[in-house]
Formats: sequence, structure tokens, C-alpha cells
Amino acid sequence: MRRVVIFLLVSALIITVSVYISGTIRSVFPIKHFVFSGNKHLTDDELKILAGLYGGEGLITISSKEVSQRLLKSPWIRSVSLRKEFPETLSVVIEEAVPLALLDMNGHLFLIDDNGKLLEELKDEAVPFLPIITGDPFKERGGFSEALNLINVMKGKGLLLGKDHIEINAQRPQELAISIDGIIVKVGAGGYQEKLERLIELEDEIKRRNTAVDYIDLRFANRVILKPIKEVVK
Repeated sequence: MRRVVIFLLVSALIITVSVYISGTIRSVFPIKHFVFSGNKHLTDDELKILAGLYGGEGLITISSKEVSQRLLKSPWIRSVSLRKEFPETLSVVIEEAVPLALLDMNGHLFLIDDNGKLLEELKDEAVPFLPIITGDPFKERGGFSEALNLINVMKGKGLLLGKDHIEINAQRPQELAISIDGIIVKVGAGGYQEKLERLIELEDEIKRRNTAVDYIDLRFANRVILKPIKEVVK
């Protein structure tokens, strides 16, 4: 019985000393400044809430791993780097996801990144100009993946610039098509670099001849099918 009492007393003493030391360290190096960088979409206040930083944290006792794990739960955050700058500053460098397109799914509009991750749903906010993918990525995985690949290649070639409306229906990859300012471009699956090079050359020719186009078909190797709009003779 005496040993049990001694054990409890020693344990209580250790806990008391640990709490005292922890509190002392926290009071010696309290964090007074949180410096965030790299964030464009998320505000500093939003990042503080996501990271669980409410004030009173100590620079020594705060866990960089736990703060990073909390931040990485946000779909907007791809990577986090923390640096403790003594005596009173915690520096947090954020790499944010960049919206690539809009996903129109079952009447709801979402921002998505280049990996197809849903970043957030747009409700009352102003809708930015981005290519639109229509469909359900959970049902049409193949078509959705190909639509993302196509948009990434279009972005790399500058084909998203100067356009008013770009829309891709995420259906079967073999039937993949884009609507570019009202012109249907049948693309099919794969070979996007070469197909889009042909489209760029054709766009210049269409502008030069001022041709009204119904659709363009790029699905066949080494050739392009162009169907002009027939003028109605009155």
C-alpha cells in the first residue's frame, strides 16, 4: 500500500513539473506573428483556422507536423513548409492548387484542379472564365480523365486564351468533343498534341477565309474534316 502511495505521489510530481516546464517554455517563446506566403485563394485568417492557430501557442512546443497535417486536409493546399523564426514568428509557406476548369455536375458547379480534384462548389460567387467539363466524373471516369488531359494540353498551347466559351462533355473517350465558341471540334481519345497542332493551323486558315464552320473532326490520322455551315438561300 505504501509503495502505491509513493508511486502516485511521484507520478503527480512528475506531471506537475512537466506542466510547469511546458507552460514556462510557452511563456518564454510565445508566437506573436504568423507569416503566411504563397496563398492566393485562402486568406491568412482562413489558414489560421485550418491550422488550429488561435493564439497562445509556443514556438518551441508547437508541432510543425500537426499544423501541416491540419492544413493539408484542405483540397486547396498541395504542400506546406513551416519555419520557426525565434523569438516569436512562425513562417508558413503554402503551395495552393490552381483551378484548371469548372465541373458542371448534376446542376452544381465546382472548381477543379489539373488532377480533377474538387476544390470547392461555386454558389453565389462570380464564375471565372475557365473551360467547362460537363458530366459525372464518378460515372464517366475515362471520359473525365481524357477531358482533363485535353484541357492541360490546350492550356500548354495557349488555346484557352482569347476564347469566350469552351465546353467538353465527359463522355466516352472515343467520342470526346469540344465546343469552342459555338464550333464543335471532334477530338476522340489521345494524340492531343498532334491533333491540336492541326487545329491551330486550321484556325488560321478559317480566319483568313472567314469561313462559317459547323464542326471540325480531328479524329483521323493526318487529315482534318471540316464541315462549313451552309447558307440558307432565300
